[in-house]
Amino acid sequence: MTWQKVCAADDIANNTLQRFEVDGVAIVVANYGDGFQAIAPYCPHMEEPLHESGILETSGVLTCSKHLWQWDIRTGEMVGMAEKSLLCYEIKVEAGDVLINLEKELVYEYDEEDELDDDDFFN
Repeated sequence: MTWQKVCAADDIANNTLQRFEVDGVAIVVANYGDGFQAIAPYCPHMEEPLHESGILETSGVLTCSKHLWQWDIRTGEMVGMAEKSLLCYEIKVEAGDVLINLEKELVYEYDEEDELDDDDFFN
């Protein structure tokens, strides 16, 4: 395992998302109040940057405001109409620091059809 420090746990306010780069790899860390989750930085639907468009509710549900896909941030599992789970890095908090296991960059495979999304009702 290759554990890498991302930030101090205090650097991320409760119920927020923040983007970081670790060894040239972009990640998003969520502080959901009871813990932290590290995810690939883009929505698995249409590559929307989740640190910009993601809304993290106190219930632990992350919503991408682009098309309203939702996930349980604690597990990365789909909620509602989402069709793909979030890719999550192994994460731990040690001595007040947030660390991730960065063995490889997590990247989604996107469908070419999604580039011509007919339900782009927000933009």
